[in-house]
Amino acid sequence: MERRLAAILAADVVGYSRLMGEDETGTLERLKSLRRELVQPRITERKGRIVKLMGDGLLAEFPSVVEAVQCAVEIQEAIPGREAGVAEDSRIRLRMGVNLGDIIFEGSDIYGDGVNVAARLEGLADPGSVCISGQAFDAIEGKLDLVFEDLGPQQVKNIAKPVRAYRLAVGAQKSDSPAQSEEPPPLPDKPSIAVLPFTNMSGDPDQEYFSDGITEDIITELSRFSSLFVIARNSSFAYKCQSVDVRQVAQELGVRYVLEGSIRRAGNRVRITAQLIDSAGGDHIWAERYDRELEDIFELQEEITRNVVGSIAPQIELAEVERSRKLSGANLTAYELALKAQALFYDGVRVADPKTLDRAEVEVDTALTLDPRNSHALWTKSLIYMYRHVFRWGEDPDAALASCDELTERLIHIDASNAQAYMVRAWSNMYRRKFDAALADHRRAQVLNPNLASNLFTMAWSEAIAGLTDEAREHARLALRLSPRETDIWLGEGYGALALASFYEGDFAETVKWGHLAHQRQPVLQGLMVAANAYLGDLEAAKSHAEVLKAFAPDFLPAVLSGKFEVCKLPEHNKLLVEGLCKAGL
Repeated sequence: MERRLAAILAADVVGYSRLMGEDETGTLERLKSLRRELVQPRITERKGRIVKLMGDGLLAEFPSVVEAVQCAVEIQEAIPGREAGVAEDSRIRLRMGVNLGDIIFEGSDIYGDGVNVAARLEGLADPGSVCISGQAFDAIEGKLDLVFEDLGPQQVKNIAKPVRAYRLAVGAQKSDSPAQSEEPPPLPDKPSIAVLPFTNMSGDPDQEYFSDGITEDIITELSRFSSLFVIARNSSFAYKCQSVDVRQVAQELGVRYVLEGSIRRAGNRVRITAQLIDSAGGDHIWAERYDRELEDIFELQEEITRNVVGSIAPQIELAEVERSRKLSGANLTAYELALKAQALFYDGVRVADPKTLDRAEVEVDTALTLDPRNSHALWTKSLIYMYRHVFRWGEDPDAALASCDELTERLIHIDASNAQAYMVRAWSNMYRRKFDAALADHRRAQVLNPNLASNLFTMAWSEAIAGLTDEAREHARLALRLSPRETDIWLGEGYGALALASFYEGDFAETVKWGHLAHQRQPVLQGLMVAANAYLGDLEAAKSHAEVLKAFAPDFLPAVLSGKFEVCKLPEHNKLLVEGLCKAGL
């Protein structure tokens, strides 16, 4: 006996006995003509051979699954045209099944489970359609522009194990998928994303619920970000079990970003991969792999969802900010102008340049002229005023804080579920020494969006200022785990919280370590570095930080040393800071 791997195509006529009973001669002549003029030539063109004819059916084998499926589709698409002049209920229609399997060759015939599975798949196909096995689907995935529907595992006659089956909608190509409308929808005026169903690569149909569950959870959690436009679950799942072109999916759904991933389980270990793609250029802007032990499946699902969402939301924001730097012209939308303002805001804070913040305000005011209710523009402008207060820039930094409050209240009135608005209001309350109100707003933002890393970073800072060192450490570390590639501003708040907690406990070396990681010129942090280095006896480093601080916030040290401005909630913490500054010779 000779054995080899081959693609097997099985086909038969739908309702053959009824058709023969109605018109035996006419049906037989049309069937012979169909085989002679269409089926046989197409099989030959596709490098296949007919193994046998069985009354109303046939069996063919091919060296390639791609050729077998292409052949089946071409035949099915051509039959309706040939039968156009025949009454609807008298037309010849075929069912077809394709399998990839190990088969036995004996003379010109073939045998084995590979053949039997093809025959059973043919029985599962709709009239005029094709049904293929999981092995065949894996072999052609990404190679044919066709739409498949996953039928899941099927128990078929005389086959011991369930057979994974996929039904092919003949004539329905990816460009005709359910998610497409005649006119592709325009991109919305905010970052937009579709989450494609994560692929189950475990070979175990029972794991399908796990991959679907993670996908659904990610969609739900991303929807908490009022700054994102997220495609709903049903539209994303229209692409399940299809080999798709990410750019085409993005165009059909009207989004800029697409998240795709896969799940593979081996024993008690699970590997989950995810990648975020910018459809405009096909660039991968974020990718991650998670290897975990599968102990509590729901706990794992929650952890992975939070990690993915917490990571990709900031990456989308950063990608949008970088995109805005390339925008120019007089026809920019309110959102695009707000993006340009946000980019300038980040630059101004990073290099401590008040003039750059002034330019950011010009852009954001233009955006608000076009759309006074634009939430992104309102949020960006509130941050501009917040940092004028924090850096003590301008003639009246306290008036800047009042302007920040006005903008956040306006934003909350427009969108009461905007977690970012509560985050900024919490920050404002903290600087007003309304610590309980600040923490209440941070908690509110956390309830609205537990994956908003910027709120976790700033909440850690607020908790540290309030002397809640354990809570500050917990939230700073959670934020760093969720979004280790955040913008410098929010990372600085997290590292600053860890530095402040260490300072309170007298661990000045640890204070300096976290302070160096912060990479920002926040006055409180710089003052902390002056005091910590002085306590360590490194007066040169203390002097260096003091000079940096005086250069961009000249009023900060006099306000702290005179007692006009108290950084910390607890008197003993303020005393520790002031004594450190005095020890540095200030």
